[in-house]
Formats: sequence, C-alpha cells, structure tokens
Amino acid sequence: MHAYRSHTCAELNASNVGETVRLSGWVHRIRDHGGVLFIDLRDHYGITQVLCDPDSPVFSEVEKVRSEWCIRIDGNVKARDESLINAKIPTGEVEVFIRDIEVLSRSDELPLIVFGDQEYPEETRLRYRYLDLRREAMQDNMKLRSDVVASMRRRMWDRGFREYQTPIITASSPEGARDFLVPSRLHPGKFYALPQAPQLFKQLIMVSGYDKYFQIAPCFRDEDPRADRSPTDFYQLDLEMSFVEQQDVFDTIQPVLAGIFEEFGGGAKVDQDWPQISYKDAALWYGTDKPDLRNPIKMQVVSEHFRGSGFAIFAKLLEQEGTEIRAIPAPKGGSRKFCDRMNKFAQQEGLPGMGYIFWRDQGEGMEAAGPLAKNIGPERTEAIRQQLGLGVGDAAFFLGGKPEAFQTVAGKARTVIGDELGLTEQNRFAFAWIVDFPIYEKDDETGEIDFEHNPFSMPQGGLEALNGDPLAVKGYQYDLACNGYELVSGAIRNHRPDIMLRAFEIAGYGEDEVKKRFGGLFTAFQYGAPPHGGCAAGIDRIVMLLADEANIREVIMFPMNQRAEDLMMDAPSEPTNEQLRELRLRVLPPED
Repeated sequence: MHAYRSHTCAELNASNVGETVRLSGWVHRIRDHGGVLFIDLRDHYGITQVLCDPDSPVFSEVEKVRSEWCIRIDGNVKARDESLINAKIPTGEVEVFIRDIEVLSRSDELPLIVFGDQEYPEETRLRYRYLDLRREAMQDNMKLRSDVVASMRRRMWDRGFREYQTPIITASSPEGARDFLVPSRLHPGKFYALPQAPQLFKQLIMVSGYDKYFQIAPCFRDEDPRADRSPTDFYQLDLEMSFVEQQDVFDTIQPVLAGIFEEFGGGAKVDQDWPQISYKDAALWYGTDKPDLRNPIKMQVVSEHFRGSGFAIFAKLLEQEGTEIRAIPAPKGGSRKFCDRMNKFAQQEGLPGMGYIFWRDQGEGMEAAGPLAKNIGPERTEAIRQQLGLGVGDAAFFLGGKPEAFQTVAGKARTVIGDELGLTEQNRFAFAWIVDFPIYEKDDETGEIDFEHNPFSMPQGGLEALNGDPLAVKGYQYDLACNGYELVSGAIRNHRPDIMLRAFEIAGYGEDEVKKRFGGLFTAFQYGAPPHGGCAAGIDRIVMLLADEANIREVIMFPMNQRAEDLMMDAPSEPTNEQLRELRLRVLPPED
C-alpha cells in the first residue's frame, strides 16, 4: 500500500465497503458521541468520515488529535445506516473504522478556524493565508481560477493562437500607472522595470510576423488599491493579431469570454448580444464607461424643460456655457420617502442634493408632486414625464451643471436606484463594448492638449483626422464592460511612424522625445509593420464575477492588503546595507 493513501477523501463510496484503505489529510472536525469519536478527514478533494471506538487498538491515540492536525489513517470501509447517509458529500454513504493512525504533523492553536463560515479580520486572514486557503470557499475559488485559466488557454489554441512569453525584466513603459523599478547591479544608477503590461512586446511580436499571439500574462503596476483592483500585480489574457480591424478583435474575444461565462457562471444567463456604445453615450446614459446593463435605467438630457423655467437654480445654471440638466428615471420610485432618501444620498456624495418629481394618483387623475413640479408648472412637468416614458408610481431625479462635475454621482445614483427598486436583473452577465474613446483632452487650467487615453491607438481617420480639432479625434480603442466592471481593454494600434509622430506632436511631444521614450517600437515600425490590434482581459476580475465575490482578494491566492503589504512574507522590507552597497544605492529617510 502507498505510504500515505490508497484513496483521496472524495473517492470512497458504497462499492468500497469491506475494503481496507489508507487516507491522509487534515482533521476538519471532531465529534464525540458517547465515547465514539467521529472525525471529518479533509484533503484537497473532499471529506470522508472516519470513526473510532474503544475497541480500536489506537483509540487512545485518536483521542489526542486536534483540529488541523495532519494525519494518516488505515481502516475498514463500512456502510452507514440509511438514516445516517449524508447526501451532501460524495462519500456520504460510507465511513471508515480506524485500525491504525500516524500523526504526520501537529498543529498549534489556530489563529483562525478552518471549519465553518466564521468571519475574521482581513489582516488575520492575510497574515495566515495558508490557513485561510484551507477553507472550503477559498479552495473552491482557487480551483475555479485554475479551471478558468485552463479553459482560456484551450479556447485560444482552438482559435488558432499560440502562446508566447514576453520579458518580466524590461524598460519602463507608458501604460498610465507607476512602474515598479528594479535596480541594476551590473549597471549602477540604472534601473529596469517590471512590465505594466506586455503591450510593446506583443506589438513587436506582430512586427516579427507571428500573426496571432496570446499569453496568460502577469502585469505589475504600483497603483492605489480598490475592491476590484490589486495594488501590485494581476494577470490578464493578453492577445494581439495582425491584419485586423476593430470588429475582428470583437469577433475573436467574444466567443472565448462568452464560453467562459457559460461554462463557469453557475447557470446564470449570459447575454449573446453585446451592444457597441460610444464613450460619449455611455457617459450620458449611465454616468460611467463601464455600465451595468442589467439595470435598465438610461439617463437623458432634459435641459430644455428647465431653460427659462420657474426653478431658478437650474434656469440660471443653464445660462452658463457647457452646462446641462440630466434626468435619472426611477420606475416604481414614486414616493416622497424614497425621493428624500435619494436626495440624502446625493448630499452624502458631496452634492447639494438632487431635485425630483414623482407622479401619484389622486383619484381624479395623475398628479406630479415635489418641489420641482411646483416651480416649473404642469406643462413642463408633463413634457418631462412623456420624454422619460414614466407614469403613476414613478419618479425622476435631476442633476445639473457641467457634466464632468456631477456625472460620477449620477452614475452611482442610477446604480442605487436600480438596486433599491429591484430593477437590476440578478443572475445575469450583461456585456457591452464601449467604443469611440477620445484620444485627447484639454487641461481646463492651462488649455494644453494631452492624451486622454492610450497614445498608441490608431486615430479614426488616420493622419487626416489629426489635422483638425484634436478634441474631436476618436481612437480605435475599446473596453468591454460586464455588470459594472471593465473586463477588457484594447485598441487597433497606430503602426505608422508618420501618424505616431503627428499624434505625439499634438500632445506636445517632439520627435526626439518620441524616439527617446519609445525608441524600440518606433524603430521597429520603420521596417514594414503590419496593421494590428488586440486586447487584454483581466483574469482576476473575471474570476471575481464568476465566484460572485465583491473583493478581488478573494480570488487571488496570495494578495496584498489595502496598503500593498504582504503580511505573511513581511513585504516590502528594508534592504540590508550589503545589498545597498552592492547596488550603489542610498535610501533617504521618509519626509515628515
């Protein structure tokens, strides 16, 4: 017999009754039923109930074991009484009577309990992550993650892609976040960088003639943490293709991701129609470029109904250039209590409040209620109701000013309204491509033009488009949103050196600066670069959605905490003097 096991803790069933078996695992739970000891023995695959009574030759040894001890047992498989069968586990028909036991490793008193669903502070969970990972929910999440990655690889190979690896130690690249720098011992005073993404290398792979590339790629960015973003590193399904247009990229990645969500989404509905929404419309309708389309609410501009109206705040506001009034329809939200609650929400978000109108049945017909309705009169109120398609029992909320000042709050309000009124459909994955991103933006204070989005995207209209108004130039850049999260970002790349130089010139970067900062890519483009494009899908975020988790750290095996610290490995840590001398570095004391 094998030194440690003849079966896993998920393999035994009624067909094994009468056999002598060997199992190894952790003591998950111990129960004493009148002198008979029952142990749930757990390994990576499942749980088997083993038991011992005073007739066992090792009863005194079994009495000593405690939770999370790692043990090996030999025993006889017995059928459970029919009334004691546990249908919730694969081994629920049987139990193993212990004849021999070996303690492979003892456990000290546990800082967190593996059995059950007790909640522990995140600091405790991350400091003892190896114990946290033993819990069933975490085991399931990590197996899900592994299975998703394996499925992604199979699906990409099936679509004619090959996986190529790109460097981990490289030069600093302009991906929009801070680099992690790595000092060079052989070149004192110089630094490598960990790649924020394989962006430049995958474009060079296209220049090298490989046509289709993908990689399950680690990326490193020194960013502020969020619930849906790691502060240090993450993984993405990275892909690039030559001789493609934007729609070709969509047609390639959509069946891969749709298949992943169908395979691992637990039976939730997976939308097959993925609309393409312009960045401008997404901002207007949803207040965000990563909308949750499970929520049917679509915001609208209603400025004309307030221009010159009796509601002086909005009327005067509209006299200023660049201002508008937007309405958030709220079907079924037509009560003063709900309207007051949403007004309070806006105040908590830093705004003076939200105007509102709600429509109610007064017995003799529909009546518009609320301060706004009284100020603008019945004709304007009715025009608003008809534009928004609302009726009795419904409401509408209003925000005004320059869109960039209130747009984010409007988007949050739309989400809260959809959730609280039960409008947002659950158990569904709703996707949307966000397209037509502007390439440039103007600084309000300096008036200077700079890149708003990826500077390497091909401008729509090519070189000719760059000779007009920079703020009107859109790029072949796109994101994929799902249920309020950005899952994919990509672009058709600017592969023409002349267009690249002109694009950077508009943003104030001369030819010398372009060659200095992006010399490797720029030089490569002198030698017959093909048209190419691609995208990258965030694996951590995809698994977070599939696992129905609200925090990305629940699907990363060894994540950092909110302060970008690894409490288990004590990172970051101070270097030794010897390390600093070898690298010819000096650490300055922190500023007060």
